[in-house]
Amino acid sequence: MTKWKVLSASPEETLDLGERLGKLLTGGTVITLEGDLGAGKTHFTKGIAKGLSIKRVVSSPTFTIIKEYMGRMPLYHIDAYRLEESEDDLGFDEYFYGEGVTVIEWASMIREQLPTEYLAITIQHDKGARLLTLTPRGERYDALCKEFLKDESISD
Repeated sequence: MTKWKVLSASPEETLDLGERLGKLLTGGTVITLEGDLGAGKTHFTKGIAKGLSIKRVVSSPTFTIIKEYMGRMPLYHIDAYRLEESEDDLGFDEYFYGEGVTVIEWASMIREQLPTEYLAITIQHDKGARLLTLTPRGERYDALCKEFLKDESISD
């Protein structure tokens, strides 16, 4: 399985990376985000929203579990931190296979409910910067990563 690593030197750069990725996304895209508290998962999602031309302020859906935003296509922002793998099916399929883009923070909490193909992104603290590791699961997401990393300013 191919993995790509991208270094973000600042919160602004993390936002910019999310925006660049967001501009490439199409309906039915699923992105999982993992990382410690404060790693930048929600900040990266704000960038994705910007790339999807979403004007509303994007915030963490920690207590609501799912927030929906409209732009050039819907963004479904899910925070699975408070869920447990054993919980009943919460109807995520309608988001995963719908017309919008689904971003799931703490996706490991609902691993059994994830689709077989998605883009997994892990964000880690790295000496004041952030290290993003992109792991595509499926050909569609492999092609997405290659397109995203064509930009010389973000390739490592």
